[in-house]
Amino acid sequence: MSEIELLSSVPIFSDLQSTDLEELHSRMSIRKYEKNDIILMEDEFGDTLFIISKGSIKITRVSEDGREVILAILGEGEFFGEMSLLDGQTRSANAIAQTGCRVLILKRHDFLQVLEKFPKIAISLLAELAIRIRKSDQQIESFALSDAEQRIGITILRLAEELGTIHKGVVQIAKLPYQQDIANMAGTSRETVSRMLKLLEDKSLISRKAHTLSILDYTKFRNAFM
Repeated sequence: MSEIELLSSVPIFSDLQSTDLEELHSRMSIRKYEKNDIILMEDEFGDTLFIISKGSIKITRVSEDGREVILAILGEGEFFGEMSLLDGQTRSANAIAQTGCRVLILKRHDFLQVLEKFPKIAISLLAELAIRIRKSDQQIESFALSDAEQRIGITILRLAEELGTIHKGVVQIAKLPYQQDIANMAGTSRETVSRMLKLLEDKSLISRKAHTLSILDYTKFRNAFM
């Protein structure tokens, strides 16, 4: 996939014509990161929008007791850094390369000029932010009312939605995050994640091969945890 095609798949840019996407791309620069590189840090000032061209990135915060809490794992065609870009305030979370990554960079002054020229982007951005807020609200509610195993199931559903692909009715999550990362997303322990994954395999709800997890019946799995 070319970078122009990638930009057309980004929700906030999907209404732009090819010539507009080319102009947008001309304003961008490229950065590469190795696995575990820190891309941005919570509370630092930032004026950059990041769009993932290759690889995956985890968005995290550190709890009061020093634990890493993973808020989201983002893949190709997803973006982050938009909040500081809009309000000029400090970053609200950390972004860490989960794999080797290639990202497209758009500076704040360029982004604001693009918004003025293509106001549809602003409408799409508001819609995308609303979706993210709803997901956060649902996550908070689910975690507040659920036990550890329920939270792990919900986390796997999140990963399926964010990183999964459908093939012949089976949802596959390639490059499944490490069990400790899943535990950090679910607010539980790695040992609990390991036990739960084994239980789900025994129930024939999932299968695992190397770093790929497959949800064999997505509807049944979702009904079990939502």
